[in-house]
Amino acid sequence: MNDHTTDGRAEQAARRLAEARLLFDADRLTLARRLRGMRKNQLAQAVGTTPTAIGQYEAGVHRPSEKTLSRLAFALGVPVEFFRAGRGPVSLDTAHFRSLRSTTQIERDQALAHGRIAADIVTALEELVELPRAELPERPVSPEEIAGRGPVEAARLAREAMVGDAEPIPHLVRLLEKHGVIVLILPPSTERVDAFSIGAHPRPMVLFNPAKGDYWRNRFDGAHELGHLVMHADAEPGSKIIEDQAHRFAAEFLMPEAAIADQLPSAADWAYLAELKSTWGVSIAALLYRARTLGIMKESTYRNAMSVMSARGWRRNEPGPAKPLERPTMLTRAVELVADSGTGRDELADRAGVTRADLDLLVPSRRVPAVG
Repeated sequence: MNDHTTDGRAEQAARRLAEARLLFDADRLTLARRLRGMRKNQLAQAVGTTPTAIGQYEAGVHRPSEKTLSRLAFALGVPVEFFRAGRGPVSLDTAHFRSLRSTTQIERDQALAHGRIAADIVTALEELVELPRAELPERPVSPEEIAGRGPVEAARLAREAMVGDAEPIPHLVRLLEKHGVIVLILPPSTERVDAFSIGAHPRPMVLFNPAKGDYWRNRFDGAHELGHLVMHADAEPGSKIIEDQAHRFAAEFLMPEAAIADQLPSAADWAYLAELKSTWGVSIAALLYRARTLGIMKESTYRNAMSVMSARGWRRNEPGPAKPLERPTMLTRAVELVADSGTGRDELADRAGVTRADLDLLVPSRRVPAVG
């Protein structure tokens, strides 16, 4: 490599750094820090400054020097261009987390940061390829409605609009993607965060827990999050009432009363319940719960059945063969399509303003590299 080439690259890097500082966006620094699951004091220690200074950079009170900006980029594993302004804001304020007590704020912030990065990837993809239209029915249910019919009616409306019949849903994730919902499997670093949804622009999102690994419960989680998207666009996230509403929505959406009521047993016939589990794609626990809420199974019978499940270890690991999780494919196919048209993953990551590693993490490739 000659000196002219080395000098040219150094000049280019210096120019990129100067431009990034000039166009520095404080919110992008916060996003990068949350994406890596770091506290302000941890980032400050990594770059040789103070937590107060990091707070001032993130608040937009001060702009980091070029040297500090370079250190921030290195510590957070992003290019300096990541901090440039120009990315449209995406509100994540309406994210519906299952329980605010079971996770820390930093864990939720990290999960939301991955959702924000995914929104940037989707925006870049939609400049190059047409994705399915985002079409979900809306049926608001009051967050004060404790025992009303709102969630059931919302689920029936969603069924009519998205499925068209009362038959078992063969692939829930595919159904969500068909109607324009972005479905993602969260990275392993967020394994303590349960499934959650974001009613964000440009598209709604459902993000699944990577560690749960249970096909049956994952499907119920997906229907639960769909319930939030249909019913709770303006609801304050996190309350027990709206979580219960989403649970009732999921039960009716996956197991519509009109179709399943005649099939549910009044007693715990385990072999028969295993058949229903396979047919409807829901857990035995969900079937028992449904039989109880529809008044088909007595409360005492239900409690006894759940006691048996606990004693046999079935609450965590139900009997029957395991099934692989339903995996999202819409974004992966879109990335492959734009690659075939000449825009590879590196260029797509640049367009989205994200790192190639983060793109690959959220939208894994299905292609196996050729050998030899």
